Amino acid sequence: MPSTAKHVVFDVVGTCVSFDAFYSRIDATIGDKLRQQTITPKNFGFTWQTVAEIEFTFLSISERYKQYKDVLRSMFYRTLWLSGVSDPRSFATDNERERCIEGYSLLELRTGCAEAIRTLRDGGFNVWCFTTGDLTRVRGYFQRSGVDMPLENFVSCDTKGIAKPALAAYRSVLQQFPAEDQKWFAAAHMWDVSAAVKVGFTGAYCTVYEKEPCQELFDEKIAVMADTLPEMAEGIVKASKL
Repeated sequence: MPSTAKHVVFDVVGTCVSFDAFYSRIDATIGDKLRQQTITPKNFGFTWQTVAEIEFTFLSISERYKQYKDVLRSMFYRTLWLSGVSDPRSFATDNERERCIEGYSLLELRTGCAEAIRTLRDGGFNVWCFTTGDLTRVRGYFQRSGVDMPLENFVSCDTKGIAKPALAAYRSVLQQFPAEDQKWFAAAHMWDVSAAVKVGFTGAYCTVYEKEPCQELFDEKIAVMADTLPEMAEGIVKASKL
């Protein structure tokens, strides 16, 4: 597959980093109170981020884009209500909400992420990151882990005001690269990588987050699938030489 350059664009949150630190902060802040309601901190955290992602996406689709962190903040009490807490504003305080949100800034790179990036760079790839998060927070995940990721290699949905998985969001990144270059998109969300493939990226998927790819829902062909980030990186390098 001849090309002048090779690029791989990574999703970050959920793919390169895990949510463990977010769930741990929720546990430390309101975990005991949640358990009294038969709600686990991890389940609340997952529900909260999912509710926020839905609202974030719907606002973007209806041309009222808001930054994800602001949507997450707004959805806190609603998510408590939807989780079964009868009086959310007496259950938790704004200060507790902010302490929970701080957990998002404490996320850490997944095991094997640094190795995967090194493998790709050694294989001749330029590594990029495409995120719905704000660039300062997201770049901080790499900086704290000692992984060099230049600021110019980050792209945020905030820049264009269009959220993934709108196809226009992926096209805005794809169009940055010359037509003759190899252009890969790597993610641990099947909805994410399959949408990128739909606009012209070659796709790579890792099961580290979702476990079940649920491929019956997606028509797009994914070129590389693996259970760990290093295995996915090795698969991308190998496939790029065919």
